[in-house]
Amino acid sequence: MAEILPGEDLIKTGLHDLNAGRETVEAFLVAVGAPRLRDLGLDLPAVLPSNPEHRLYERLVEIDPEAAYTEYNALIRRLVSYERAAECVKP
Repeated sequence: MAEILPGEDLIKTGLHDLNAGRETVEAFLVAVGAPRLRDLGLDLPAVLPSNPEHRLYERLVEIDPEAAYTEYNALIRRLVSYERAAECVKP
């Protein structure tokens, strides 16, 4: 199925990674948005990574230290965009 909401690809990947116990950029991003994502009806694992904001940033620094700040902000914007769009289509 094609992506229908902005950022949905990241959220789907993050959910899959969280359920598989992987600590990926996408998994940390979903953990950052967990409270709001749960309110939207997404089924998240009961136990999530602690300090997901810091761990997301640290992972981005590992990948590319010079771009980490910009990439972090872009990912957070995509998360918020997904959450807002999902609220609009929520039954």
